[in-house]
Parts: sequence; structure tokens; C-alpha cells
Amino acid sequence: MSGYFTEDNSVDAVNGRVGNEASPRVQKVMTSLVHHLHDFVKDVELTQQEWELAIDFLTRTGKTCTDTRQEYILLSDVLGLSMLVDAIGNRRPAGATENTVLGPFYVANAPIRDMGDSISLDGKGESCLFEGRVIDLDGNPVQGAMVDVWSDNADGFYDVQQPELQPKWNNRGRFLTGADGSYGFVGIKPVSYPIPDDGPVGELLAALHRHPYRPAHMHFLVTAPGHQKIVTHIFTGDDVYLGSDAVFGVKSSLIANFEHIGGKTGWRASFNFVMVPEDPSRLTASDGPIS
Repeated sequence: MSGYFTEDNSVDAVNGRVGNEASPRVQKVMTSLVHHLHDFVKDVELTQQEWELAIDFLTRTGKTCTDTRQEYILLSDVLGLSMLVDAIGNRRPAGATENTVLGPFYVANAPIRDMGDSISLDGKGESCLFEGRVIDLDGNPVQGAMVDVWSDNADGFYDVQQPELQPKWNNRGRFLTGADGSYGFVGIKPVSYPIPDDGPVGELLAALHRHPYRPAHMHFLVTAPGHQKIVTHIFTGDDVYLGSDAVFGVKSSLIANFEHIGGKTGWRASFNFVMVPEDPSRLTASDGPIS
């Protein structure tokens, strides 16, 4: 009978059990997953011991997850899966700000601060003024855009990683743009840091002889009514890890100019965020192809 499972017909045997009542999307995703997964196992001739190691790895990955640490997102990040899903889901016309990974340390509902305020609450690091505008593809200001920002501190840790050492909401804040679309706040010049590598994902990186470091960056999440959400970073141009980011998040368009201006301000980083309409039909031919 064709329904019996063999090495040769494994894909057909499994996918043949999918019921017609399953949604078309579930059918497409799961039958493709089975096809590629079985092809992978056959290609590498996965052993029973390796399969058991994989099950143990995934089990420990799940057990490592907490309210402030998502090891599965970290795993997705280091395999480049997060960036690929993001790239497919956020194709934008030339000139629009590119997305990159959200990362595992985003915290919703950071305090709304006044323009010009400092988000650095621990007093560490080199002070840096972040400024720019939120505009559309035609250069018009986007009023009422929420600019949500967060970064590590000068020691390379986010506040949620050190709740006993860092003030709550350290290096986090939200800023609302006015009529001119401008934003401005004081933070610190970001520093590179290792992603958490004391768990299963760290073991995987070590086995692959890969380092766990991310180049220095400031996170931005920019939202505005009628516009697509921007989830991105800006990177310092002098970081040694720009070409080997552990989570593949660097894009050339996101490398910002960090200018050393001395004095109390220390550094200045200027970057404009270019938003696109939430409804793709509002794009005109002059906006160029979506890529």
C-alpha cells in the first residue's frame, strides 16, 4: 500500500496524511517543511545519536527561555532565519529605511520622554546626541511618529540583563515627532557586545567556531499612522564586527556617521528615517521598485 512509510517515499507518506480540511496556508507550509526536512536528513544521513543530540539541544533551548530571555529567537538570529523572514516581509522601494532584526531585548511601553532628554540613567559611557528626521519618500516630515529607542550600556549589557545593577528603563525611551518630523535625544555611543552565549546557542556557535559578538548599534522602532513600521538599528562605522555580526543584522545603509564633537556632548549621530505608506497601492512609479 502506498501509505506505508519507506525511506524512498517518506515525504509522500507523511504529506499524504494531511487532511483536505486543513487551510491552504497550513498545507503549503507544512508539506514544504516535511519535504525539505526529509531531504536534509537523507542528504546528511543523520544518525540516531545526532537526532538525539538535536532533540536534547531543542529541549534545552526551550528550558533556557524566560520572561527576559528568548533563546529560540536567539537561535533563529544566529542561523540568519530572523533576517531572512524580515527581508521577505519588509521589501521596500529604494530610498526607504531598511529593516533589521528586532533582537531579544526589546521591551514595550518604555517611558515617553521630551525631545532632548537623556535615556542614559546609569551615568556610564561616552555621551552621544542622536538626531534626525522622520520623513516620507518625498522628503515630507512625518508628524506624530513614535521613535522608540534602546541600547546596551557602556559595559555591553541591556537593563533587562542586569535588573539588580541597572536602573529600570536604562538606555530606553520613546519620543514623539512634531510638525517638522525631527527627533533628538541623548544616549551613549554604543559599544559592541556578545549575545548571550552561556546557553545552547552559545554551544552551537562554539561548535561552529563562530564568535558571539554584535557590532555597536542603537535600536530604533519607528511607527506612525498610515505608514509601515520600521524596526531597525543604526551602526557605528568604526566597529570591528561590522562584517561578522553574529546575527547578520548589518546593512550598509544603516551604518551611520558618528561624529566626535568633544565637550559635554561627546559624539553626534545624525540619521533620517524614511517611511513608506502602509498601503502599497499608495506608492507611485516615481518611488521605484520594491526590493
